[in-house]
Amino acid sequence: MRVLVTGATGFIGRELTPRLLRGRHAVSAWVRDPERARPSLGPDVSLRIAGGPEAWRDALAGVEAVVNLAGEPLFGRRWTAARRRALVESRVGLTAQIVEAIAAFPAGSRPRVLVSASAVGFYGDRGDEPLTEESPGGGGFLADLCRSWEKAARGAEALGVRVVLPRIGIVLGPGGGALQAMLPAFRWGLGGPLGSGLQHVSWIHIGDLVESTASALEDERFRGPYNAVAPGALPQGAFARALGRALRRPAFVPVPGWALRLAIGGAAEAVLSSQRAEPRRLAALGFRFRFETIDAALADVLDGSGGSPAGSGA
Repeated sequence: MRVLVTGATGFIGRELTPRLLRGRHAVSAWVRDPERARPSLGPDVSLRIAGGPEAWRDALAGVEAVVNLAGEPLFGRRWTAARRRALVESRVGLTAQIVEAIAAFPAGSRPRVLVSASAVGFYGDRGDEPLTEESPGGGGFLADLCRSWEKAARGAEALGVRVVLPRIGIVLGPGGGALQAMLPAFRWGLGGPLGSGLQHVSWIHIGDLVESTASALEDERFRGPYNAVAPGALPQGAFARALGRALRRPAFVPVPGWALRLAIGGAAEAVLSSQRAEPRRLAALGFRFRFETIDAALADVLDGSGGSPAGSGA
């Protein structure tokens, strides 16, 4: 299958592209800086330089599938008004550009499938409520962002494209993501619960995320949203203790919610809200997780093996 990947040089994309190549897919990547992208992606990935509508049409010509992982990082900067606009435009705006470009092709020449990332932030702050793919969306900036993001992607359904929407939890993998930001404090023995520590963390090992994404491309039973999370959501305090165990460090230094809000502003919403998401659709489709427990996932990531490839079923 000929696959175009956006966000290919990001944390998830760097793991997904070699998996697709191993699966004998022809991969091209939508990139802004080809000189920086080439060392990360290697010689077997074709590069498509980002641009306007004509660049999109060139990039999509002959493509059978699109994986859309693009988006400005949620963390690293305070959520000023300008930053919020950038978060929206890099997700909703770019996804709308993809769908608009697909619409410019005749029906028989369009990609067959669009796998477009979303997040469990779709559900908002839901406490202990178990969340399945049928659960309604919640409130707040992240929930509104995910709802608009998914709506933009679903515009391709009217064009005869199969649209798949993985609602991704916290991704555990080496060399990036939320875990990378947490490790320094925990390695110094200064880690601990964030806020109350009672909010649920829905997580997934990057190997399982990559394999489920590949399955979504290849298996036509994947349609609409699915929770891309492991079966073991747990309170944030328990997550902190598990990370402490994995590092053989204490993990009892709490970070109050007010301190997080003071330090990172609105971005605190992403770590203080609670989503107890369940991977019900993945289970129904026969997907087999390689990492079902937080201890196994953290041990693998911190060992540096990365855990690929993970197993899939059906």
